[in-house]
Amino acid sequence: MKTICVVTGTRAEYGLLRPVIQKIWHSDQLRLQLLVTGAHLSETYGLTVREIEQDGVPIHRRIPILHYPSTPLGTAKTTGEAISLYADYWNECRPDLVLVLGDRYEIFAAGAAAAMLRIPLAHISGGDVTLGAADEFFRHSLTKMASLHFPSCAAYANRLVAMGEEPQRICCVGGLGDENIRTLPLKSKQQLAQEIGFDLDKPYILFTYHPETAGAVDTAAEIREVLSGLDQFGPLRIIFTRANADAGGSIINAALDEYALRRPNDTVVFSSMGVINYLSAMAGCSAVVGNSSSGVVEAPSLQVPTVNIGDRQKGRLRCGSIIDCPVECTAIAAALDKALSPNFAQACRQSKSPYRGEDTSGQIVAKLSSFLESELCKKPKAFFDIPQKKPFF
Repeated sequence: MKTICVVTGTRAEYGLLRPVIQKIWHSDQLRLQLLVTGAHLSETYGLTVREIEQDGVPIHRRIPILHYPSTPLGTAKTTGEAISLYADYWNECRPDLVLVLGDRYEIFAAGAAAAMLRIPLAHISGGDVTLGAADEFFRHSLTKMASLHFPSCAAYANRLVAMGEEPQRICCVGGLGDENIRTLPLKSKQQLAQEIGFDLDKPYILFTYHPETAGAVDTAAEIREVLSGLDQFGPLRIIFTRANADAGGSIINAALDEYALRRPNDTVVFSSMGVINYLSAMAGCSAVVGNSSSGVVEAPSLQVPTVNIGDRQKGRLRCGSIIDCPVECTAIAAALDKALSPNFAQACRQSKSPYRGEDTSGQIVAKLSSFLESELCKKPKAFFDIPQKKPFF
């Protein structure tokens, strides 16, 4: 049996990887080696390793890495130390392949360590563009380190080819978030309300806002402007999920906690809801608001309106259920007014997600198995040049 080491560091990433992890775990051809790291092991971010433990999935190793403040310097130091820690682990317990998802710094560190130890790397969700986050360069760096790619749609697969990746190493499989929505047993409003202690019979929005990590951004000023936009629109009932472990996340979380303290009857704040509770809340909400990728990638599958604020998700494929607005309180209030209107809600019910796939996790696991038995796994990558009718230079 071939050993696949799956790396997970955040609540959102585990929610997407969950069906892949389950299928590898129960495979008769593959052996699961699960590495848990990052925010999963931090009390500050909800100690979300508990969700993995509740699923009963065996954790092979826990590697804590969040020892520095959530600042750019802290992120740089964390990344450097994480590369060293992951390298030691894989030198000790060498898998046949490392599987990662996404674009975060701890995942970049995992990819770099695997590549330098000459362990094949498979990457889920390459080819995306997110111009408002440092994730942009982490993601594309992972693409160049990976030997096998699982982009979520054709446009992203074509971008990988444009980056020099060989087409035979690319498997366009659809989005894991879309698969979760189609396959997970979501809870009714009544079930969810009882579990989270928040009345869901009245309309509510689901809010997540992460730091914009590309360029010189004043995170404190941004979150003040965003929350002012919510207030300018008028009374709202809000489920907040806290920001991630990016530089500036602690500033956002402190602002959310302060806001919720002033409005205890209309708000509730979670470090993590878990994938089923989060998607259940999304399915029943009036709109998804903030700048999480879930508003762009998952919400359209549920035909729920999204107010996407700022540039963090700039560059991702859009559908008609998404309203983009700048980080400006008046614009945010206007976007909310549109998103919560009956006409827009009706239009959203006609929207189609560009990330729709069929048995995405099953396709990924089947390809991992065949890839490890193929000659392609043994061959070094070649740069794939697209013929140009007219050279640029």
